[in-house]
Amino acid sequence: MERIGFWGLLMGSVEKSPDSRNVIPFSEESCSNTRSRSRNVSPLSRVPSRNTSPSKQNVIKTKPRGLEEETVASFGKPVVITDVPMEDSIWSMLPEDLLNEILARLPPFMIFRIRSVCKKWNLILQDNSFLKFHSHVSSHGPCLLTFWKNSPQIVPQCSVFSLPLKTWYKVPFTFLPPWAVWLVGSSGGLVCFSGLDGLTFRTLVCNPLMQRWRVLPSMHCNQQRQLIMVVDRSEKSFKVIATSDIYGDKSLPTEVYDSKSDKWSLHQIMPAVNLCSSKMAYCDSRLYLETLSPLGLMMYGVDTGKWEHIPAKFPRSLLDGYLVAGTQKRLFLVGRIGLYSTLQSMRIWELDHTKVSWVEISRMPPKYFRALLRLSAERFECFGQDNLICFTSWNQGKGLLYNVDKKIWSWISGCALQSCNSQVCFYEPRFDASVQ
Repeated sequence: MERIGFWGLLMGSVEKSPDSRNVIPFSEESCSNTRSRSRNVSPLSRVPSRNTSPSKQNVIKTKPRGLEEETVASFGKPVVITDVPMEDSIWSMLPEDLLNEILARLPPFMIFRIRSVCKKWNLILQDNSFLKFHSHVSSHGPCLLTFWKNSPQIVPQCSVFSLPLKTWYKVPFTFLPPWAVWLVGSSGGLVCFSGLDGLTFRTLVCNPLMQRWRVLPSMHCNQQRQLIMVVDRSEKSFKVIATSDIYGDKSLPTEVYDSKSDKWSLHQIMPAVNLCSSKMAYCDSRLYLETLSPLGLMMYGVDTGKWEHIPAKFPRSLLDGYLVAGTQKRLFLVGRIGLYSTLQSMRIWELDHTKVSWVEISRMPPKYFRALLRLSAERFECFGQDNLICFTSWNQGKGLLYNVDKKIWSWISGCALQSCNSQVCFYEPRFDASVQ
């Protein structure tokens, strides 16, 4: 049997011991079966050595091409740290609060590796002291969560790509009920799903890291419609907003679920006749939707419970547009421009709240556009978080990330986006996010 030592777990080394019997429920998922992580370094950072062996002089080395080249080049050279021998007599007397503060600063995905060190650490996620320290630690950073489950007979599958660690992780989602569920979105460490339990529309919220979930009460008008979830970490609560919709010949009112009261409240019916897109964006306590009638945006104030029309005209020749929320009050519009496939381009606009107009701030370089969408009719998805915008292509199985602040485009490596039925959203892994 093997036991992974504490510093060995953090640095990647393994030491043998007859003790460990714990099963780690959280496993790293390799994005390429033929490459090890140590080889995933930038070709530009490799320093060629002088070849003095006659038997090796005919070897031809080639560097990756296209997508793989840019993906590998974006990772940088990893730092190799060897395991350091430590005195048990010294470190065994480390104060409990200091130990919890150290562990709380580890990346969340590393916690599942160190749980195999001892029985006490195996129960660390049930330790209120650890969770308290973890709640005061800054976020691990943005991650991408991919989920696919199209029918009750299929076991749900989920993978999380850590942008800071540049690694895919497989997340077990077998704790979900056997319904046909769809990914609504994520906020503050929680993930929201909607689905059908037989013929009944259900909404559930879960914390994937803690494997905890709950079903929300039924809405007053319990029909399937567009939902969005927002988490307030300071209040340790969350809200789920169900926008107005039309069911048959009846207009459904806006409903808001508040976890503090554990009930839905009815609000104003949205005064819009024709929605341009079902995609919504939430920023600065406001919900935005695109509409054709009246032309522009519909804004819902969560604090006021009222809808308001914003007459911001869309750019000319816009084929498809997605609203993306940025930090603070920033609201972006992402879409294709052009009537012919050879003249199409992907552009990003930002809403000028003062002039009530869209201002172009960036364009996707042609090489990225052609690689992401080879055909003009191909579908793509777009979503954002904290001034990061992610593009995914259904047919190509590729992911492209754009940093609005740094104006940098980069491919997302890995194979978890290859399924055309996968649903993707940004995700912030947190142990302290409560579903109650």
